[in-house]
Amino acid sequence: MIRKIVFLLLFVFLTGTCTTNKAQMGAVIGTLGGAAVGGQVGKKKDRRKNAGIGAFIGGVVGYIIGNEMDKYDRQKLNQTFEKVSSDKTNKWVNPDTGNKYEVTPEPAFYENSRICRKAKIKAIIDGKEEIVETTACRNSEGIWEIVR
Repeated sequence: MIRKIVFLLLFVFLTGTCTTNKAQMGAVIGTLGGAAVGGQVGKKKDRRKNAGIGAFIGGVVGYIIGNEMDKYDRQKLNQTFEKVSSDKTNKWVNPDTGNKYEVTPEPAFYENSRICRKAKIKAIIDGKEEIVETTACRNSEGIWEIVR
């Protein structure tokens, strides 16, 4: 099941257009990351199902974030994970798109030898509000990456 989901998403991603957009890239990365994380949690007999659930959630979160966040927003998000105190909200408005974001990170914790933080991201895009709860971990280059 997981292989089929990943294959279909990769197929759509690779054959859909010659140029990739941020939404497609976010969905693919989120799906792969979600499947990888989901496949490692829970009872051994449930790992395939958990990988499928992780792939779905990761794909949706990746699509939302990839679709709406440009380089400016990703920099602000990275700064939030790096410097904003737990349970404090960092707000910004993208000067190019007018999209509004509010990110509230939680305390840092270690996962697989990496520093991670959960956060609630509220985005107002074209007047529509979206709320996502996610987890980001700092990679070896010091950049925060959404992992689920």
